[in-house]
Amino acid sequence: MKFGVAAAALGLAGAAGYTVHAAAGPDGAVNAHPAPVASAPSFADLVQRVAPAVVSIEIEGKAGPRRIVDGFDGGEGGDGSQLPDGLPPEFRRFFQQGPAQTQPRPIRGAGSGFFISSDGYLVTNNHVVENADKITVHTADDRTFKAHIVGRDPATDVAVLKVDAGNLPFVSFEDSAKPRVGDWVVAVGNPFNLGGTATAGIVSALGRKNVSGSNYVDFMQIDAPINSGNSGGPTFDLAGHVVGVNTAIYTPTGGSVGIGFDIPADVVASVSKQLISTGKVTRGFIGASVQDVTPEIADSLGLKGKGALVAEVTAGGPAAAAGVQPGDVVLKVNGQQIASATDLTRAVALVRAGEPIHLEVRREGQMREITVKSGMRPSEDALASNDQTSPGGGAAEDGRTVGALGLQIAPDAKGDGVRVAGVDASSDAAQKGLHPGDVILRANDRATHSASDLSTAVADAKKAGKKSVLLFVTRGGVHTFVPVELGQG
Repeated sequence: MKFGVAAAALGLAGAAGYTVHAAAGPDGAVNAHPAPVASAPSFADLVQRVAPAVVSIEIEGKAGPRRIVDGFDGGEGGDGSQLPDGLPPEFRRFFQQGPAQTQPRPIRGAGSGFFISSDGYLVTNNHVVENADKITVHTADDRTFKAHIVGRDPATDVAVLKVDAGNLPFVSFEDSAKPRVGDWVVAVGNPFNLGGTATAGIVSALGRKNVSGSNYVDFMQIDAPINSGNSGGPTFDLAGHVVGVNTAIYTPTGGSVGIGFDIPADVVASVSKQLISTGKVTRGFIGASVQDVTPEIADSLGLKGKGALVAEVTAGGPAAAAGVQPGDVVLKVNGQQIASATDLTRAVALVRAGEPIHLEVRREGQMREITVKSGMRPSEDALASNDQTSPGGGAAEDGRTVGALGLQIAPDAKGDGVRVAGVDASSDAAQKGLHPGDVILRANDRATHSASDLSTAVADAKKAGKKSVLLFVTRGGVHTFVPVELGQG
């Protein structure tokens, strides 16, 4: 019995972080003598080495009706309204500035950055400087410089600035190996305009998507505390290399809860090189809107695996010229496996304008190879202006119900498809966002010129044992595929 108790004690002592030495006592019992192991490593040498390259950034500009800072509610911060549409408010950037106003007025803000060359090039976040009229950089040794913008890339939230100075301390990006989950990292920056602040933690996760609305960044999640004003600051590995740039936090409370997000170093290095070289970032473009192949979509198409589903092809664009069609599922780009719409966007973006892009697609159950000549991707603002949607028209008379989908269908005035005249509120179609005015152009592989076409497509899907039917829908000139579960109607 004594041995059993002692063994349990050994387990507890080991779990508490002690090295245990066991020795037999006079009565034969094992006595544990815990000896503390070495203390946690100090980051002092690392911080001393890299901190001189990290700067505080002050901006002066004007705040318009939508110029609201992502940071803390109330006080010196904003409410997260500057985040891209569709993201939950808990995801916030943390550039510190005064509260937004309904009318433009002068503002001051503070962020972070770091030198990447001795002649004054430095990196920060695009959202720190995008509307700045005046930028001031403060170094760790109390020097002050005026800075100008070399280039900005809203798509990755990276910006490069330049100060007129030489022989400056700088840091380099990690280019040999990516950090692993569990690796120690140290963030240095300017939280709450305090400057020169270092916090430590570990890499919590890699490959986080949908953090800032970017199609070009899989974010690195860290738990080193970062707060308002840390935006644009670097995160270092223990070798002193930059492994990421702080850009957003997840904060249900408004404060740091240990969930921060960094743009990975390889993305920042690539973008900053282009910005320094040309002042802008160019990316390949094929002119197609794509969406993920969800399990429901895969089931409705009889597809095993993932890919990127082409929802719309820009008239006169590279994809249209090459013969790409809505409904094509892209499985590979230049031999690279494609598992999502984001994968496709990134693979295409890496190709220079004018170069060929080899697509492997699945169309109506058959494999095809299509070569597209890459164009140059328009600016994000230009793309956004082309993506504006508007609601469809109202319901029409003479509707016919397709009970299995929970939809009431009417003829479309243009004759391109059938129009949704009503939606059963309890149906999966309603849950997927279909509403009166939407026009259904296709159902699975069948064109829908009438309610009978849609009903036939539903019957074929049921006969094939499918759980859903894939509807090709247009609303306000924007096309998308919507998988709708089959009911009992």
